[in-house]
Amino acid sequence: MAQIQTARLALEYDTFGNEDDRPLLLVMGLGAQMTAWNEEFCTLLAERGHFIIRFDNRDCGLSQKFPEFGVPNIDAVREAVDKGEQVEVPYQLTDMADDAFSLLDALGIERAHVCGASMGGMIVQAMAIANAERVLSMTSIMSATGNRDIELSEPEAFEALMSPPGNTREESIERSLKVGKVIGSLPEFLDPIHERRARAAAAYDRSFYPAGIARQMSAISVAGDRSPALGNVKVPTLVIHGTVDPLVRFECGEDTRDAIADAEMLAVTGMGHDMPRGFWPTIIEHITLRTHHEGRFARD
Repeated sequence: MAQIQTARLALEYDTFGNEDDRPLLLVMGLGAQMTAWNEEFCTLLAERGHFIIRFDNRDCGLSQKFPEFGVPNIDAVREAVDKGEQVEVPYQLTDMADDAFSLLDALGIERAHVCGASMGGMIVQAMAIANAERVLSMTSIMSATGNRDIELSEPEAFEALMSPPGNTREESIERSLKVGKVIGSLPEFLDPIHERRARAAAAYDRSFYPAGIARQMSAISVAGDRSPALGNVKVPTLVIHGTVDPLVRFECGEDTRDAIADAEMLAVTGMGHDMPRGFWPTIIEHITLRTHHEGRFARD
């Protein structure tokens, strides 16, 4: 892992594979560090002919933080948005998309395949909307378009996501496990509890920064509906979504597919708002088919 000063900010990043292979940028979700893209998962993708780049989004992990913006009141932001009011927030999802492009610039990569999970899916959608000529293909995993006609979350799942982060290391780890149980895949597909606990502990030890989550959440809350703009996107697109995802419901994945012309969708039976190891072979195979054959899906 290393840190690079881009034209916009300092970003922590990591790479896997041969830099002469197909560049694939992995963008993680709300409050999730780049390490949420498991090293073995990244290595398996690299072995399929990709040069993998993963990074910490702004306000997360070891990338640049923005404490000068304060901590938004998410309930107030959401209430204002529901009323149709203009809301000032620290930054937008489009800023986070520009961060991703600035990382590619700093690495000397003009065009790349992009793959985002959850909020990361929203960010790569914004990348394709703003600068499609730089996006070779897009994979949107367990994400949404911002279409407010589609219910985003089950109430229990959203309540779990918004639960207090914990005051101690152990409280934070236990909270992570509880949230994962609510929003995650069916029990028979989950990784062993000792692995999930170890990941939660490692994430806490690497960077525990709830303030950044609030600022990222405010960016999601005001993002608006990307569907009309996505209708003009001509980037080869794969949508991956778990059939039992309660945080970003399966219907959101279908809506994403429908918003983008010729998008293909992989529905993963039993997967929730996570990516347990048992689903990796299928996910990696479909991502690889998309990136390897992007010419097959080229449009006029």
